Amino acid sequence: MAVSEDPICPLCLRPIPPGVPQSRHHLVPKLRGGKGEETVLVHHICHRVIHKTLSETELARHYATPEALRGHPDLRRFFDWVAKRPPGWRGKVR
Repeated sequence: MAVSEDPICPLCLRPIPPGVPQSRHHLVPKLRGGKGEETVLVHHICHRVIHKTLSETELARHYATPEALRGHPDLRRFFDWVAKRPPGWRGKVR
């Protein structure tokens, strides 16, 4: 019997084990034409930081891929920092 691996957050690159707060991020926000479009599974804390940092218009126009999100200077700094935390870490987003 093969052991299944936990999915990996495409933003902070940490595993997302069962029971860890997680979200589905619409790469193109629903209100900007992304309803029914691709989503990615991410840690809830990573998802909250995305929406705290960028507007839906910015997300739709410039940050509609995990690679683009990781390339944003403020998000990159957070993702690098949170990557050093355990997968279940639940910090606060200010």
